Amino acid sequence: MLPQAAQAGRIAGVTIPLFSIRTRRSWGIGAITDLPMMAELARLAGLGLIQLLPVAEGSGGSTSPYSALSAFGIDWIYLDCEQLPGLSAEDALAALGAAGRAALAAARSRPTIDYPLVRELKRRALRAAFDAFWARESREQGPHGQAFIRFMSASADWLDNLALFCALKDAHGGVAWWQWPQALRDRHTDALAAAARQLDREVLYHKYLQWAAELQWMEARRRVRAHGVELMGDLPFMVDRDSADVWANRAQFHMDMSVGVPADQFDEDGQDWGLPPYHWEQMARDGFRWLRRRCAYAGHLYDRFRIDHLVGFYRTYMRPYDRRRDARGKLVPGVFNPAAAAQQLAHGENVLKAMLLGAASTGARLIAEDLGVIPDYVRPSLLRLHVPGYKVLIWEKDKAGAFLDPRAYPALSVACFGTHDTDSVVTWWSALPPAERQQAALLLGVEPHKAFTAPLHRALTQTILSARSELVLLLIQDILGARERINKPGTLGDHNWSYRLPAPIEDLVREPAVRGKLAMLRECVTAARRLPAR
Repeated sequence: MLPQAAQAGRIAGVTIPLFSIRTRRSWGIGAITDLPMMAELARLAGLGLIQLLPVAEGSGGSTSPYSALSAFGIDWIYLDCEQLPGLSAEDALAALGAAGRAALAAARSRPTIDYPLVRELKRRALRAAFDAFWARESREQGPHGQAFIRFMSASADWLDNLALFCALKDAHGGVAWWQWPQALRDRHTDALAAAARQLDREVLYHKYLQWAAELQWMEARRRVRAHGVELMGDLPFMVDRDSADVWANRAQFHMDMSVGVPADQFDEDGQDWGLPPYHWEQMARDGFRWLRRRCAYAGHLYDRFRIDHLVGFYRTYMRPYDRRRDARGKLVPGVFNPAAAAQQLAHGENVLKAMLLGAASTGARLIAEDLGVIPDYVRPSLLRLHVPGYKVLIWEKDKAGAFLDPRAYPALSVACFGTHDTDSVVTWWSALPPAERQQAALLLGVEPHKAFTAPLHRALTQTILSARSELVLLLIQDILGARERINKPGTLGDHNWSYRLPAPIEDLVREPAVRGKLAMLRECVTAARRLPAR
């Protein structure tokens, strides 16, 4: 298989989670149908790409997009309940009742996301939509019913398993699959067939949700492309232990182990994620078919996508699941699989080639999140496969500690100030020690004042856009000059994954200060000779 083809042209984009997008029609969280309006905002700024975080449903009620219930499908929380097949906007709102409509108004005005409230409101509208669809199509199959049948047939390789899994979880009060009756837990054929018959309507309900998401996504993607804007996604390294994929494919996972990372300069204890590592030996036997399917599906949704925790596909760090901590509560040392560097390199390239093949089958390109402690062999390997990695300005320094000029970054790379896991550039600048701020000021050609001024904002923007990198990504906070964070790794709470735009896009683009920042960004994009939105 040939390595990934080179990307023509230089481009700049914005990183914003789908849940953070906000329009006047949003139900307290970003919706699929909000993407075209986000593309309009990107176009105002001369940007040609929107990078989203993962959009699959979180497992066990988690709000983290990296704790996935499935590697396939779209979380129904992102559905626009006023644009469902077979249900009018008026009927969707009527399904909420007076109290529900009052709660919806409160959810819309909140500065952050109230996930339980939004899920409850959308669940009511979605149930009403499905009930109306069922009543009509079960009597007389019309165009909607025929389209639904075609979708179920085309998506059966992942949809059948996901819908049955979700229906069974609902039927068992949401408990993990290993707590189900043994015959269902171990997927006995007769038990699965009986459950599918007994839960037939619930299985169809979950398939309906995915069909509605597919319809909205494809229409939104068409409109985003019409603005000359690409969609970029994010492929989480793992799925959750309590996921449809692990339930159906557990032989391809080390169920007795837990994925993590070893101790480093940032975390002396290391990290443990509780997720089951891939059983690489088993996966290799069928040419990593599940990973190829996963990447093909991501390419169905996106023009390109980021591979989260890229190094884990070369070497996976894992500990015994039941003995992860010692008597003092400290994480026990783990092991890498494969163990030796030469094996890791050969294995990683085999895995990446399979993923490239899957992505290419639907026309998508891969980007590697190669941050953290990365073995020396990884980046030359990515270069051979023509997969760009990351260059994060705040961490790119020479041996003397001076910030590297982005113009020296490799062309095959993605340049940015930070990711969804870091502070915004405003917070970073304000918190810099004086010596580091002095070094950064030399790079930017500004005075080392602590204040984040408009000239400093322009200098930072010009500097990152001047990178040789084929793609530059700016957090939406970096564009707006805001301090809010999307996620703070190693912490739990409502402060993570709940960031929303400060106002609906329709109102934001009318604010003189915001319009000025978008105009400044467009000028910098043009000066950097990056492809503006068509």
